[in-house]
Amino acid sequence: MSTELLVNVTLRESRAALVENGVLQEVFLERADRRGIISNIYKGKVSRVLPGMQAAFIDIGLDRTAFLHATDIIAPGLVDAEVEAPRPESVRQLVTEGDEILVQVLKDPLGTKGARLTTYVTLPSRFLVYMPNGRGIGVSSRIESETERQRLREVVQLFTLPGQAGGWIVRTAAEDCAIEALRADMLFLQRLWEVIRARGAAALAGRLVHEDLPLELRILRDQLGQHVERVLVDSPAAHARMVEFTRTFMPDSASRVELNGAARPIFDIYGIDDEISRALDRKVPLKSGGYLMIDQTEAMTTIDVNTGAFVGHRNLEDTIFRTNLEASVAIARQLRLRNLGGIIIVDFIDMQDEEHRRQVLQALEKALAGDHAKTHVSAVSQLGLVEMTRKRTRDSLEHLMCRPCPTCEGRGFLKTAETVAYEIFREVLRQARQFEFQELVVLAHPDVIELLLDEESAALGELELVTGKPIRLQTDALYAQDQYDVVLI
Repeated sequence: MSTELLVNVTLRESRAALVENGVLQEVFLERADRRGIISNIYKGKVSRVLPGMQAAFIDIGLDRTAFLHATDIIAPGLVDAEVEAPRPESVRQLVTEGDEILVQVLKDPLGTKGARLTTYVTLPSRFLVYMPNGRGIGVSSRIESETERQRLREVVQLFTLPGQAGGWIVRTAAEDCAIEALRADMLFLQRLWEVIRARGAAALAGRLVHEDLPLELRILRDQLGQHVERVLVDSPAAHARMVEFTRTFMPDSASRVELNGAARPIFDIYGIDDEISRALDRKVPLKSGGYLMIDQTEAMTTIDVNTGAFVGHRNLEDTIFRTNLEASVAIARQLRLRNLGGIIIVDFIDMQDEEHRRQVLQALEKALAGDHAKTHVSAVSQLGLVEMTRKRTRDSLEHLMCRPCPTCEGRGFLKTAETVAYEIFREVLRQARQFEFQELVVLAHPDVIELLLDEESAALGELELVTGKPIRLQTDALYAQDQYDVVLI
């Protein structure tokens, strides 16, 4: 499989795209005024403790206090004791109001919710993840060779001093790497933790102690595996920073970072901007003629599969089966591309054959295997519904790039001109019964006024007779179609 990383850096925005076999799979976006704070470490102050929720709210200097659950708080004696002590039953035994603690961000603020925090700090490098307050040695499940897994575990164990605190996770990128590279990563992460601890001790509450790498460097650390053939970047300054980073931390990969010298922007050359625009559409066409309808709400995301123009060649059941198979692959790609998370309901077309249901679910799980985010998929129900979850740590592409329509307020529909006209009639009668006036002025959208003057002119005349007062109509182009005012003069 041909895999490329494309990086576009401008003054106020950095974007990266993961492209496999010429098809966009994932988009990463970071803006100067809205940088994500995941993995950042803060000196926080406990502002409220809520025993009923087994949680605390922490002030880390942001607009909203952040959320820290009891299970994400290190219990006293958990790290240093040889035998793990039982966890306290109440969050009040872990923290009290006014405490100052070092916390790391697990999830960006989403919507009205504050950031999610943990005191179990993790520090990633190219090959390893260091857990200063953790225990043991884990190896990425994506390293399939048991021999290689055992080798990596033994290497890390070899350089871990007896009684030394902290745990390690060996990342997928460490497969077949040299012992010296692992050793260098271990030393780097241990030194970094000592610096962070010192900064944390000296910092005031609500201050940033350690910030994660910018997008163009973070994408190298997290995505530049052996499967990536090259990294193309269109900014000379960003290219210089990326080359320096790779030479320092991953010298074998420095030659794969290339500067795109073309006059056209790199996202334009590869059609990435067009793909991003399509990823914001509600309707996703399938090659067969079928299509997906994707609706994102605050509680969940729903995906509806339709046959559309696809009529098949054999029978109805075969047509439905083939459409659902194609949709499974498309759904997995759209989840990554749009970064959809939380609860996801997929409404496949109803299948009578149990074997077809099994194959469609298998195709979906296989397509999701390449997703870096953790997913859980349930069985296909009798109604063709599949309930699944996908871990959400940052905003979706839609929430990053768009805002709810100010006209419809995110509903996706407006009242018709006819509905608004009848509302105006009722409002005029209500005003006429309550107040004295000489004339009524109706201000509304041009389409509504046109309807009142044309199709509803007779009804408007009857209304003037009922009220005994003249009614004057006035258009206002700034009004939305369902907005109006009735003014008494």
